[in-house]
Amino acid sequence: MNALRKGIKRAVWCVHRRGGKDVTIFNWVIEQLIKEVQTCYYVFPTYAQAKKAIWDGINIAGFPIMSYIPKPFIAQKYEQELKIKFGNGSILQFVGSDNIDSLMGTNPKIVVFSEYAMQSPIAWEYLRPILKVNDGTAIFISTPRGKNHFYTMKQIALDNSDTWFYEELSIEDTGVLSKADMEEERQSGMSEELIQQEYYVSFDRGVEGSYYGKIIAELSRTDHLCYVPYESRSVVHTAWDIGYGDSTAIVFFQKVGIEIRIIDHYEAHGEGLPHYAKVLQDKPYVYGTHYFPHDAGSGQFATGKTTQQLALEVGMKSTVLPRDDLQVGIEATRRMLTNCWIDSKKCKKLIEYLSNYHKKYNDVKEVYSDTPEHDKSSHSADATRYMAMALLHYGDGGNTLTKDKIDNMRIRNYGY
Repeated sequence: MNALRKGIKRAVWCVHRRGGKDVTIFNWVIEQLIKEVQTCYYVFPTYAQAKKAIWDGINIAGFPIMSYIPKPFIAQKYEQELKIKFGNGSILQFVGSDNIDSLMGTNPKIVVFSEYAMQSPIAWEYLRPILKVNDGTAIFISTPRGKNHFYTMKQIALDNSDTWFYEELSIEDTGVLSKADMEEERQSGMSEELIQQEYYVSFDRGVEGSYYGKIIAELSRTDHLCYVPYESRSVVHTAWDIGYGDSTAIVFFQKVGIEIRIIDHYEAHGEGLPHYAKVLQDKPYVYGTHYFPHDAGSGQFATGKTTQQLALEVGMKSTVLPRDDLQVGIEATRRMLTNCWIDSKKCKKLIEYLSNYHKKYNDVKEVYSDTPEHDKSSHSADATRYMAMALLHYGDGGNTLTKDKIDNMRIRNYGY
């Protein structure tokens, strides 16, 4: 933590599982709170995780983690609030980012985000202006969970190396765990994907349980995530996931020969259909069909009219897709994506969302379910799924792109 001692105010630390990242940062925090009167929030994804990881946590040697704070410096402990008041007036409190309202009216000078990849980034958006005013320090520590907001934070740190610190440590860097330990993990049933993510700090593998993470990684490896120009001799189709009071996502795509090109992407929250119509009008594309999900024939944008009726009023030719089984749609999307070229700049967020769209995890049974986790990646992933179903049902100009055709194209292009 020499960078922090030299005055760096923003640090991103990507460390493998069981790498001692929380113990290291926790000790640095104690040092700061003893030296100067200030407030630190140590933020975990949930209150329960904060309590388990540090408040009740025990290190490898069986030593309680809270015992790192010398007893003479503790004035009072608040068990229910997970808060410690130091003798000099400093305050250390553990909180969950799932309850951001608990931070209202506070004035921290140090904020640590533990397992930031699993947190809602809203907590940082709320605390950032407070730290700016206080000239405070923010530390983000985590193992990867695909190319989500923690990956974005990594990029920010690398792009601003004069004011940010970034370090990435795998088991090969720390030597804490051996190859024999990894083999033991494999024998116990841990997937290679999760091993690469958790112990070799791979962002490219996608989150465990990801539907499309491996495909996106393969597209990146084969340069299918690149500059994809708009082909003016071909129309642009769009596929929509429409949120009534929620986010709406649009995927813009073309079929050029056998190639499927995703050339653009847009997502916004809480807007009406006229807003999205204006977005489309401001782009230089000649449009074909706008594909709406099955409920567009009945859903309403806060009016008495269906989405399809409203679309017609603003000059949008739309087709409402039939209702399809979710798993069929996901499989169709997997097959379609293997033959896609995706614009890496205009579709940067879409690529992130597709990489991180994943199955819901059952904490009790410790298995992934067959249903997706509904989070910020869902809307754009659903729009892409509707695109795949549009190609299956309607193709382009009557040339229906069937499952068999997609399989044949994949075999020709990738050999499997």
